[in-house]
Amino acid sequence: MFRTARYAVLLCGAAMCFSALAAAPAGELSLMPWPKQVQYASQAGRLELNNGITINVEGDQLDEMVTRWRHRIALQTGWTLQPQSANVARPTIWIDIAQKVDPFPKEDSDESYRLSVSAQGIKLNAATRFGALRGMETVLQLIRPDANGVSIPWLTIEDSPRFAWRGLLLDSARHFLPVSTIMRQLDGMAAAKFNVLHWHLTDDQGWRFASAHYPRLQHMASDDLFYTQAQMREVVRYAARLGIRVVPEIDLPGHASAIAVAYPELMSAPGPYQMERRWGVLKPVLDPTNEAVYQFVDTLVGEVAAIFPDSYMHIGGDEVDDTHWKENPRIQQFMQEKNLADSRALQAWFNQRLETILEKHHRRMVGWDEIFHPSLPKNILIQSWQGQDALGNIANADYRGILSTGFYLDQPQSAAYHYRNEVWPQGLNGVDNLTPQDKAQSWSFTMPRLKGSAVEGSFTLIAGHEQQTWRGFVDFNGKSRRAVRNISWINDNQVTFSVDTWMGEVRPVLTFSNETLSGYFLVGNVRYPVSGKKQAAVPKGIAPTVPSEAQMANIIGGEAALWAENVVGSVLDIKLWPRAFTVAERLWSAKDVNNEDNMYQRMQRIDAWSTISAGTQQHGQALSHMMRLTGTGDVLALQILAQALEPAQYYTRHHLKYQAGNYHQFEPLNRMADGLAPESMTVRQIDKWVDRLIADREDRNSELALQHVLIRWRDNVKDVMPLIENNYVLKPLKPVVEDVNRLSELGLRLAGLVARGESIDDRQRQAWQRELDAAAQVRDEVVIAVVYPLEKLLRAIGRSSN
Repeated sequence: MFRTARYAVLLCGAAMCFSALAAAPAGELSLMPWPKQVQYASQAGRLELNNGITINVEGDQLDEMVTRWRHRIALQTGWTLQPQSANVARPTIWIDIAQKVDPFPKEDSDESYRLSVSAQGIKLNAATRFGALRGMETVLQLIRPDANGVSIPWLTIEDSPRFAWRGLLLDSARHFLPVSTIMRQLDGMAAAKFNVLHWHLTDDQGWRFASAHYPRLQHMASDDLFYTQAQMREVVRYAARLGIRVVPEIDLPGHASAIAVAYPELMSAPGPYQMERRWGVLKPVLDPTNEAVYQFVDTLVGEVAAIFPDSYMHIGGDEVDDTHWKENPRIQQFMQEKNLADSRALQAWFNQRLETILEKHHRRMVGWDEIFHPSLPKNILIQSWQGQDALGNIANADYRGILSTGFYLDQPQSAAYHYRNEVWPQGLNGVDNLTPQDKAQSWSFTMPRLKGSAVEGSFTLIAGHEQQTWRGFVDFNGKSRRAVRNISWINDNQVTFSVDTWMGEVRPVLTFSNETLSGYFLVGNVRYPVSGKKQAAVPKGIAPTVPSEAQMANIIGGEAALWAENVVGSVLDIKLWPRAFTVAERLWSAKDVNNEDNMYQRMQRIDAWSTISAGTQQHGQALSHMMRLTGTGDVLALQILAQALEPAQYYTRHHLKYQAGNYHQFEPLNRMADGLAPESMTVRQIDKWVDRLIADREDRNSELALQHVLIRWRDNVKDVMPLIENNYVLKPLKPVVEDVNRLSELGLRLAGLVARGESIDDRQRQAWQRELDAAAQVRDEVVIAVVYPLEKLLRAIGRSSN
């Protein structure tokens, strides 16, 4: 079954001793999320495995999972495992479960476990079956081949989650997701130790829940794309086997266009209504004054509760357009009679009725920020899309909340952005406290967007004692003050810094001229022009809302969200994996597990592991997408091009579709952008090589690595251009290919100049900067991401006296 191998043996008495992992808080093991505590055995060794591996479980029935775990080990190793007898005297993996519990997971299910690997084998002690499930994912991540075979180091792991609610929202309403796709994501969720599937089943564009009492919902408002009750029960059963709760969402009273199509008599305006294909916040809304609405909701909740056993039901409640309420004289009269001051009070009145219905069916209410109202009981749960300040206010009022802001995986953002997104609201740590020695300058700014109002506010940069250190903060209008980081003066009149916002990471590049500023905000990877002027004084800002330590306990976790305007099943895994592991780690692991470089190293290994072991299809979907675009299995040239590219981040792609009149359900998601990962790992590595070369121009290894990639990109043009020209979907990328070619040549020149310590004159610098600026634009919803490492190289080159 196994054998042991010792190395660097240290004696520690008769018993084996363990030493703390040196690289705290997260080390080099390929584990994600990182456990609460990891210790290596001081008597160092490895447990080597072979195809005789066996698993025994005591304390609960997990026979089906044992079969599943053995199958995954076979996938990971390529072995055909020897059959396992019913009773193994000395199993390779011994799982001891302290307490047998209901197999359906609950909010307070104990997921703790202790894992010990020694010469005697693998011992997993778990409080319940749910701890065993989480612990076995850690074991599976540890089983990896090396130069000598397949083994696990002797170690001990003590582990339990930081937050009880660790969810993922899947949106089946806007684009229908096949059951097989849902099941596959559950496999990935279990691998990442998520424990809640938030299933968004209804919205304006589709009703996916098959109702026995109101069949017109699925027959008139789903395009015949809906889940039968048997299918939904199977998803619930499958999720439960993996230790995952399923919380269904039926959106009420807004996002109700699908209800309006089937049952217009329940709406606040007479219609007529038709299937909604556009994205956005739409007008149809249920009539809170109509008793038939509550009979409808009561019956639906009963149907939902019969299928989904979880104690929570999500009622949406967000983005209610109150136009039809205001235009309906009967509703306005009702509000006067009930002393309801405004539409928010009317929605709260509706939610009070809804909460009573949920209680009747033994369900508790979950909803988005908009349901937060003192008229509702404290046992509701509020999911925040409005951010940590909203969540802080919820916690301060002694309501419980979970965070989704900053975890929207449908937006192509960097993994680092999600990873920095701390769930608990944070203060400023004195960043904005000025001393007499400080010198501060404040500037207003306006950043127009492609859709919606401009982003406005101000930022303040503060030079510390003798201007040796810089700090600063941003005040976005209507939002709390945010500290900035990485302040760097490009020259005397040009500065850059970074700040995490609701839009993603924002990196301004600003030029000051007299009393005005110009430049751009790099939102994710997209440039948005900005203008502004100097302020006479430091503005007063809104302090972040930070609950007390006791009230912080009201925040019980968070959820990643994968909204489906730009997502269909055939590209879903590309958007979700492996980035979702970063959110999973933020929700499971300790707050101080936050080193981004370490995270990326582990995430790239987990990327491969999850593909093989859990069956996530991010790589297979990307390959299929490119094969469709090229019409051939030879997609290498397109893959090489993709290394330099990223999809436009933030909501830029949504807004470009809106401007083009294509912001709707039938817009094809077939562009190159749809098959790209949210960020280029190749460009990220280039950025590291650039940093090393700038820090040490004699770093020949970094220079050679840069040259290797840039030459490959340059020489790829002759192979990729025929593919681009022969497909109507790819044709818009022809100028992108030409720019990648030019940038490759430029990058080779810049790297050589930095390595040789040579200088250039301002005229040449400006010409190259214009070339980089031109290549930075969004085209066909993609961005050439390598622009920014090359810009670093250009800035690092000295100025010649000429």
